[in-house]
This record gives sequence, structure tokens and C-alpha cells, in this order.
Amino acid sequence: MNYSKHNIFSRISGSDNFFIVNLLSGSADILDPEEGKMIHDFLAGKEITTDFQTNLAEHGYFVDEKEEDRLYRSKYLDFIDTRDEDEVQLFFVPNYSCNFACTYCYQDEYTNASQVLTHEVIDAFFSYINREFAGRKKYLTVFGGEPLLNSPKQKDLIVYLLKLANEIDLEVCFVTNGYSLVDYTDILKQARIREIQVTLDGKGSVHDKRRFLKGGGATFEKIVDGIDACLANSLPVNLRMVVDKENIDGLPEMAQFAINKGWTKSEFFKTQLGRNYELHHCQATSEKLFSRISLYETIYNQVKQHPYILEFYKPAYSISKFLAENGSLPDPLFDACPACKTEWAFDYTGHIFSCTATVGKEDESLGTFYPEVSRKEEMIYVWESRDVTAIAECSTCSMQLACGGGCGSVAKNRTGSVCSTDCRPVKELLELGFSAYFEKSS
Repeated sequence: MNYSKHNIFSRISGSDNFFIVNLLSGSADILDPEEGKMIHDFLAGKEITTDFQTNLAEHGYFVDEKEEDRLYRSKYLDFIDTRDEDEVQLFFVPNYSCNFACTYCYQDEYTNASQVLTHEVIDAFFSYINREFAGRKKYLTVFGGEPLLNSPKQKDLIVYLLKLANEIDLEVCFVTNGYSLVDYTDILKQARIREIQVTLDGKGSVHDKRRFLKGGGATFEKIVDGIDACLANSLPVNLRMVVDKENIDGLPEMAQFAINKGWTKSEFFKTQLGRNYELHHCQATSEKLFSRISLYETIYNQVKQHPYILEFYKPAYSISKFLAENGSLPDPLFDACPACKTEWAFDYTGHIFSCTATVGKEDESLGTFYPEVSRKEEMIYVWESRDVTAIAECSTCSMQLACGGGCGSVAKNRTGSVCSTDCRPVKELLELGFSAYFEKSS
């Protein structure tokens, strides 16, 4: 019997206890200090008691290597089969223009093509997705730029797009800065809206210093009015806060604001935190940026001081929250990058892209849906084939089934290859997560 190469083992943050997790076997356990020391000793080359080794084997932490390889292959095939039946998220960009001048925008150097969105382009988009994704569960996310610009022409285009979505019973999401939500509420009520993602980077001036109108001008109050209007009309809101070292101290105040507004009690309200990070050209200097682990260390410490934050936002800490809420581990994650599998992106110029991180980049185009249909099959194949089995560095990593290889676009930006790693600090996040959700008295 061998110590499984998929074991993730470490000490729980702020505790004398340890955890051990194995996503392949589906086991997770908290170990007392003596048990943790025995595993440390074993990994250092020392013997452990037969009884303890037998107990570890019963939970899949000690395995027969050939049996584990067979299980890995079986779970991988299950993952592929499930993914092939999963819902597809289709992004559509009606424009790259925006009424905001956010300090961290990664699209501000995109060149807006001279062409504009027309009903003909929208028709071609729906014709393409109805053909290419026939029989697949799918939903549409309208992205930008800012898709909900407050102009008669833009409203006409959005109304037409939603009309065609309604005709095929397609649920629609919007990713918007929220500034014109009040003006669009009546339009959105006519569609099958799954959610509206809106960004607030803090309360009041904290937000307004980061996300302001082109030419200057505060935006916080109008966005709040838009969120209120959506919730009043049963339009689901996903409130996103983009965080870095400039605004993270405003998280407790933002959480309290949302609680006081009554948003967190609404069945139509949820939240997420987005880490501000370098994508394409933006954030060339990283002094204000968090690493993945430093961000969640900061949130962990803030929650200790301000527990009510958890009513506004509950950190995942990798798979820790899932385990705490479900009493079991999620299925092994062989691929964290949905590009060209369960995610595709399209824009008003008629181009097809792999995902939201590549949409709008001319050299990332995978083909066209308008004025003619074309596909760059070799480029598409590279994206389709990316998972942990195709990334050499993943093969020896015990975290692979929790990390899934990370984001293909970030990996490509870093190395030039889609099939390279965008590693996640899984072990460190679990150290925090087990402390936060399983040792709350620590």
C-alpha cells in the first residue's frame, strides 16, 4: 500500500489539529496532533502503526497504486461525460464602449470596430447558436463594455436580442456596471432573467474613487437605486465587489450597508468577491494587487473581527465551504477552464472566442459567425483538450483535482501555452477554510 498521491495534508490555521483530504476517494478528515505527527513522521521516512495505516487505507489515503490509477481513469471519464451534458454559457458582447472609466479596466485599450451591432448580426448569432448548440442546455450572458448604455438605439438592440431569446426560451444574464439599471428595469422584466451581475467596490466614496463616469462623476447612488429596482421587481442580482489593497478595508462597511438595506435577506440577492489581478495589459505594477492566498488571509482576519461579513459574503476557501455545507466533497475537478467546452464568447463584430478573458482580442479569434461562418479548428482543439491530463506539471501535483489547472487564458498569458498551469494555492486555502468552518472556536 502506498500513500496516495492525491492526498492534501496540512495543519489547520491557528490550530494544533491537521486535515487530510482526498478528492479521488472522496474522503476528508480532521486529525488530532498525534495523528498529524504520525503522518509527518511517515512522510519523513518513519514507520507508522499498522492500525493507523489500516484506518487511513479504509478512507482511501493509503492505496494500491494500480487500483488508484483505475479509479482516476474512471472518475475522469465520468467527469468528461458529465461535462458533455452540462449547460453551456454563451457570452455575447454588443459593444466594447462604456460610460465608466474604471481605474482597473482591462478593456480600455480595445479598439472599437467601426461596425456597430445590428439586428442582422443578432439574427446571425441566434442562427449560429441554435445550430451549433442544438439539443444542449444553454443560457446567454450579455457582457461588455457596458451592454446597458442608456440610449434609444442600445435599448432597441437589447429589446430585439431579448425578443429572440424569449422565442427559444433562453434564460439571460447581464453583466453591467449598473448605472442605467433603473432605466432598463421594465425591459428586463419582459425576459427570462437568470441574474444581473452588478459591481460595487465599496460604500460611497470608496466605490466612486474606483468606478466613476468618463469625464468624472460619482456612480454609487445610481447603482444602489438600480439594485433596489431589480430586487423590487424580482430580478435576481449578483453583487460583485472587485477587491485589492486599495479597497479591501471597506469590505466590512460594504457588508453592513447591504445588510442594512435588507439585500442579504432577499432570495433574489447573492454576492461574490472578484480579485483584481493582471489581465492582458492592465495592472502592469502589482503593488496594490493581492495574490490569491494573501486576499483570503485578509478576508479570514476581517471575518474574525467582523463576523457579520459572512451574511454578505461567505468565502469558498477552495472546497472548504462546499464540504461544510454539504457534508461531502465535490467531485474531482479535472478541468477548471470551461473555454470551448461549456463556455463560448461572441461579439458584435461577428467573431467567436473561447471565453470572456479572450473576447475582443483579435489574435484570439476562433472564427466568425457573421457575415459568414468559419472556425479555426486547430486553435479550438487546443482549448478543448486542456485539462489536468494534458498539463505536464499537473501530473505530479497532489492538488490537481481541487485546482483543475486553473485558467487557460491566464496560463497562456504567462507561458504562451494554453496547456500550462495557472496554479491555485489549494493547501493554503484549505488551512484557512478548515479553521473558519470546522474549528470556529479556534
